[in-house]
Amino acid sequence: MPGGTVEGGGLPAPEVGIVLGSGLGALAAAIEVVGTLDYSEIPDFPRSTVAGHRGRFIYGRLGGKYVIAMEGRVHYYEGYSIQDVVLPVRAMCCLGIGTLIVSNAAGGLCPLFEVGDIMAIEDHINLIPNPLVGANDPELGVRFPDMGEPYDRKLISLAHAVALAQGTNLRQGVYVGSTGPSYETPAEVRYFRGIGGDAIGMSTTPEVIVARHQGVRVLGFSLITNTLTGEPAQLFGGPKLTHAEVIEAGDRAMPRLCALVREVVEKM
Repeated sequence: MPGGTVEGGGLPAPEVGIVLGSGLGALAAAIEVVGTLDYSEIPDFPRSTVAGHRGRFIYGRLGGKYVIAMEGRVHYYEGYSIQDVVLPVRAMCCLGIGTLIVSNAAGGLCPLFEVGDIMAIEDHINLIPNPLVGANDPELGVRFPDMGEPYDRKLISLAHAVALAQGTNLRQGVYVGSTGPSYETPAEVRYFRGIGGDAIGMSTTPEVIVARHQGVRVLGFSLITNTLTGEPAQLFGGPKLTHAEVIEAGDRAMPRLCALVREVVEKM
């Protein structure tokens, strides 16, 4: 339970779990570290194969609260089962977190978005296999969990208030979670925009589903690392999108997102 202790360790249970995805990696340096655990030290635990995802848990204090953070995540496109993909978040929920903060790099579908924008996720469209398919463990959650409020409205409001005070223009919209790893075709961009998406990426939604399944509230952010027009790039002589460019764009906006999350944790 939040406010209790980590079983067998005598340490305070973490109140907040954080997925340090693209855009939040530098937040690890702001955590007053009590201990770390590499994924490779945990038997049969999934390990990230993607550049920029280190692969370890960090336990410590941030904004006056005990937190546990995932420095790097695994993705469905890496070949893992969807149950393996969400296992780290399951573990954090079982340790007693009451809040999960997730982040990702995303392509902007909304024409108003620009590279470097931060979007608070208000809802999502999940196109990745649902992690709740299969036998349900009633100790974790109900068979048919309600998803009417996947992202906590009060936390979104708090994020907007903090962003305003910091001088950050915080966008808000719907995130589309797709399998990847190929980037979207122009026709797919038009489709995803047409069904209500404002940003699209290759993670996050399964993690949010299992957190809500276990009754943990969620706050999510997308860092817009590229914008998608839905027009064939060759018509305009546009460059091809690369993973390196996504990382570079994320690095430029990372300080603003880290400052936002740090103060939100402090004020929640």
